[in-house]
Amino acid sequence: MKTAVKRTAASAPSIRIVVADDHPVVRFGVKNMLMNEPGFEVVGEAEDGDVAIQQTLELEPDILLLDLQMPRLPGLEAMRAIMAKSPRVKIILLTSTISTQQIIEALQIGARGIVLKDSVAGDLAHSLRAVLGGDYWIGGERVANLLKALHELMQKAAAVPERKTYGLTPRELEVVTCIVEGCSNKDIARQFTISEETVKRHLSNIFDKTGVSTRLELALFAIAHKLVIPDMA
Repeated sequence: MKTAVKRTAASAPSIRIVVADDHPVVRFGVKNMLMNEPGFEVVGEAEDGDVAIQQTLELEPDILLLDLQMPRLPGLEAMRAIMAKSPRVKIILLTSTISTQQIIEALQIGARGIVLKDSVAGDLAHSLRAVLGGDYWIGGERVANLLKALHELMQKAAAVPERKTYGLTPRELEVVTCIVEGCSNKDIARQFTISEETVKRHLSNIFDKTGVSTRLELALFAIAHKLVIPDMA
């Protein structure tokens, strides 16, 4: 009888996870945290949005930990593509910053949780268990009633208008800050561990969205429209 119990416990399937983040250090850190949590197995990694889609569709994990600010294809767009083809996977967004409007959009697309990177050490295991239990993880706590949470978030968004960003993604805003600081494409690529080609693509998108055509015009536009944090400008 004891032998049978042991066999059942040993054969319990692990929760399969794919970690998608463009920073290798973040992926390494998340994997190390999950190694200390029994029952979790990292079966794949992705460094950009396109690879995140490919890994998720091929490996069919139980949970995808997805960075909001991904190169090639942003996290929300990658999530839309995944939800259209593999709605079973539970997606938890990892992010440094996120607006209330982005939280609302992410939940409407199908995200089951949002975890801020500066609190990932304390929140990751809790968010995984909440999502696996059928709930959501928003604002550092388990949420059972999604409709109520969305209603509260929409009220918050209406009460505090979001800073105008001209459609720039969080990563594009970071690039703008670097431009204001006088960084070169090589500096920006090194800071965010991305290729210079990706930096050029970000700049092209930024120029289109802001209507400027040079780095100097962009820096002046950013300062005039308060796209950068004052002490960083």
